[in-house]
Amino acid sequence: MTALLIVLLLLVLILVRVPVSFAILGAGIVGIALVSGPSVLDGVMQTAPATSVMSFSLSAVPLFILMAHLIMLSGLLDSLFDATRAVVGRIRGGTAVASIAAGTAFASVSGSSTAAAATLAQTSTVKMIDEGYSPKMAGGSVAVVGTLAAMIPPSIILVFYAITAEVSVGDQLVAGFVPGLIIALSLIATMYISMIRNPQNVPHGEKASWAEKGRAIVSALPLVFVFLAVVGSIYLGVATATEAAALGCVAALILVTSKGKFSLSAIGKTLVESTKTTAMIFAIIVGAHVFGHFLTETRVTPAIVAWVGGLALPAVVIMLFIAMLYLILGFFMDQIAIIALTVPVVLPLAVELGYDPVWFGIFVVLLAEIGLVTPPMGLNVFVVAKSSGQRVEDVFRGAAPYVGAMLLIALVFLIFPALVLWLPNSMH
Repeated sequence: MTALLIVLLLLVLILVRVPVSFAILGAGIVGIALVSGPSVLDGVMQTAPATSVMSFSLSAVPLFILMAHLIMLSGLLDSLFDATRAVVGRIRGGTAVASIAAGTAFASVSGSSTAAAATLAQTSTVKMIDEGYSPKMAGGSVAVVGTLAAMIPPSIILVFYAITAEVSVGDQLVAGFVPGLIIALSLIATMYISMIRNPQNVPHGEKASWAEKGRAIVSALPLVFVFLAVVGSIYLGVATATEAAALGCVAALILVTSKGKFSLSAIGKTLVESTKTTAMIFAIIVGAHVFGHFLTETRVTPAIVAWVGGLALPAVVIMLFIAMLYLILGFFMDQIAIIALTVPVVLPLAVELGYDPVWFGIFVVLLAEIGLVTPPMGLNVFVVAKSSGQRVEDVFRGAAPYVGAMLLIALVFLIFPALVLWLPNSMH
């Protein structure tokens, strides 16, 4: 009963717009005080701020965040969009394909869904509308493709999940590569299915000469340099995730310098923004550590695993209920907060049902990211609408078909988990 009351308190705090980190921390403090008393609470509060963030693997998070901000500073996305647009822009829907492809490539080095959506909105949405695309299709596709940054390595959210679930960070990052590409292809397919119904909303683009194509592709090649420095070093086993993140920062700094964007003021601003993002994530980690101690004291996780184990239901059916839980939470909560709160409770249940922890991480992140493009929160939608000057309602409507595609892909991953696991398994 106490656990239920504390969970309700947490939900109330989140619904009244208390910052997620403080809501989790506050609920955990109240719960420990009620269950274990002031003396235990005092001990937890003395140790939690330090012990919860003292992890070598966790040091990859601020490095990946810094790398993402440096790459945004370099202006690489403009080159990516121009390169893909030069290659496929002439075909019907080519500029939309270029937007999705550029967003997928940018996601592979940015690690931040919201940052990817904001940057892509400024780069491609206006150009798509100018070519004759409907604002709904332009805004919706950009908002959704931004979510791929949570899936394609290096993903900050996948790093956080790996640390929370106590699995290999390298395995978890590499596991996101194939699912990310599958999702990107499904978004392109969804766009063309929409074109069949409304061909006037998907025009032809401009034809580029071979010389223009060559120049555009060469300008985008530095992305390969950064990607190989990070993901290649992890896959080949020559660097840990933290070491790869450091390599990525060096590669991104070289890229910034080569693009002529290096200045002390720009680097200073980048460091400040990276520190703000890191502080927000670490505050959630500290709060989740306190709340997790409360859950341990109440023995909620073993009770749930035992209760579900007694149900005469197939594992797939139980996983569908878990999927619904994550979809609902994604409507209201930040993705990192969702992982911090639920994974310690739900992962043991998934493992008991026979699912691999690395696969479960991809499944959870995909479902949680859908919340970025669905009401009422829909952070990516609001970011795209603000960046491109569109109505929020239009972007939500434009994203709806792509959300359906992502749900279908989640079901495919549930039925065929090998699609997720074969690449990380090949590392061993």
